[in-house]
Amino acid sequence: MEIFKIVLLLLLIVCAVSAAFSRRLLASVIIFMAYSLIMSITWILLESPDLAITEAAVGAGVSGILFLMTLKKIKRTGNDNKDENQ
Repeated sequence: MEIFKIVLLLLLIVCAVSAAFSRRLLASVIIFMAYSLIMSITWILLESPDLAITEAAVGAGVSGILFLMTLKKIKRTGNDNKDENQ
């Protein structure tokens, strides 16, 4: 079980650094959602199920959906600006 906790910690660090340095926004959002899911597993291991449910619902669920909707709107707006410039 101790090895599993160390692996989760390493995955959290990798996700945090990858989300910060990723050049593509979609990849950053997906990595952020993965970070939230790993963090919710960590909360379960720390015997705090209320925080785990909140992290999964808010971190990976609601925030992830809002980020994806924002990216979709940004992409649509970017395509509209390209059409106007031509």
